[in-house]
Amino acid sequence: MTETQNISAERNDILSFLAERRHFLRFTAQGLTDEQAGTRSTVSELTVGGLIKHVTEVEKGWQDFAVGKGHAMDDIDFENITPEQQEAFANTFRLTDGETIEGVLAEHEKVAAATDELVRTLDLDTAFELPEAPWQPPGVFWTVRRVFLHIAGETAHHAGHADIIRESIDGQKSMG
Repeated sequence: MTETQNISAERNDILSFLAERRHFLRFTAQGLTDEQAGTRSTVSELTVGGLIKHVTEVEKGWQDFAVGKGHAMDDIDFENITPEQQEAFANTFRLTDGETIEGVLAEHEKVAAATDELVRTLDLDTAFELPEAPWQPPGVFWTVRRVFLHIAGETAHHAGHADIIRESIDGQKSMG
């Protein structure tokens, strides 16, 4: 039996869903140099490397949430965001000095493997309250299952951005 045959169909579906989304995000970086991975090819600040880095950082935050450690947004006072917090957030969308596409992809792979292990082992029905935010009222709970689906959605969302940026750099498309 393969590993995926030893887990429930639901968990296998979640793992497959995550793997597909991750594939398309990572595909956008295939063959890029560090310079190209850090290239802004649209009017936004987004880059292929920065998007992969951002998805990785977001996924780490959701891992903590899924195991009951809270969420990175718990410590943010949205009415009084500091310049340091703004800069740290902006840096999740770009490659900073010393970062490489190879390093960003390696970190993404490591984080993805950790999430996959959580999919295999956590109680998917456990729920935690989301942090209060301007877009999120208090008292909203998400199950661990929904967290994993959200990670897949976030990855797919940014894979689309990365695909547009990559096509603008050298014409490569993920599909089509």
